[in-house]
Amino acid sequence: MINNRKLMKYKHQLVMLWLLIAVTLSCGKSTEPAPIKPIDPPTTVSEFTNPIMNGADPSVFQKDGKYYYLQTNGVSITLWTTTAMSKLASSTPRTVFTPITGTPNSRNVWAPEMFFLDGKWYIYYTAGDGNDVNQRTWVLENSSADPTTGTWVDKGKIFSSGADFWAIDGSVLELNGKKYFMWCGRPDKTNVDLTQNIYIAKMSNPFTLEATATKLTSPEFNWEKNGFGVNEGPQALISPENKVFLIYSASYCGTDDYALGMLSLKANGDPLVQADWTKASQPVFAKQQQGNAFGPGHNSFFKSPDSKEHWIIYHANSGSNQGCAGNRNIRMQKFIYKADGSPDFGQPVATGLKTNIPSGEL
Repeated sequence: MINNRKLMKYKHQLVMLWLLIAVTLSCGKSTEPAPIKPIDPPTTVSEFTNPIMNGADPSVFQKDGKYYYLQTNGVSITLWTTTAMSKLASSTPRTVFTPITGTPNSRNVWAPEMFFLDGKWYIYYTAGDGNDVNQRTWVLENSSADPTTGTWVDKGKIFSSGADFWAIDGSVLELNGKKYFMWCGRPDKTNVDLTQNIYIAKMSNPFTLEATATKLTSPEFNWEKNGFGVNEGPQALISPENKVFLIYSASYCGTDDYALGMLSLKANGDPLVQADWTKASQPVFAKQQQGNAFGPGHNSFFKSPDSKEHWIIYHANSGSNQGCAGNRNIRMQKFIYKADGSPDFGQPVATGLKTNIPSGEL
């Protein structure tokens, strides 16, 4: 007869044996699925650095979720299209106009700007025959819904009656259902006086001006006369409160002190009346030596894809004394409006500094 102590020991050994068999049979198997390691989502690019590309005289027109970009290349007009301005350099450019050799608009093709007016696309640009005294502003028209397709028709020169003088940097101001053409010009055909002024005239259609022009501004402050007296590159800016500003470039573009000035139109003022504009006595955007921004100017404006942010795009040199040539590059940065409704552009953002992309960009 097995005593109780031996019986208990036997039962314990039997239980341990069955446990060992159970563990052995279940080794490497599980009724629960193995945990899946999460996959990291693709990295979203949320920053960019200036400059975004090489070039000068940038211009942006925004429509239906797309940005249409042009700049000076000297020999033709090239159009970039993108949905994200921070990725502009990766978009494929398309040449939309190449002038015919030997024509009055065949050389020195500068500062093209595109607008959608009266259901058609228009490009305003500067060109001449190679002789500086003959530089003028010209117009191209495209009736296609998509400006990257269709035919661009040369509509000829655009100028004020009786004042077919040296003219560059044409742009358009749309205000209260009316259109106004703005440009930089010299006083007469002789070009003896190299002073560059800004003029404005009402448009009867996108390629014709009414009556005579009004001179809005001439170089008068010292900061507008570096190199020689220059007011050029007029750009209209209408604030969220519908205040009207004209931002222009001042001083010779070959100097480090090329900068932006500003005119403000009084409430309910007439854009054709010079006295209705007030000129800022100091530049509103100027060189920032520490940030490698020399001669910042000839700008354009756009909004972020979600329309929550306001952006300025401009050219500058990354080093001193690099002049008005191929070293210029394109930069962009966000700006705000001050309590009085006027724009505050701050200082040029330093090259290489990581900056948040425009709000709403994908």
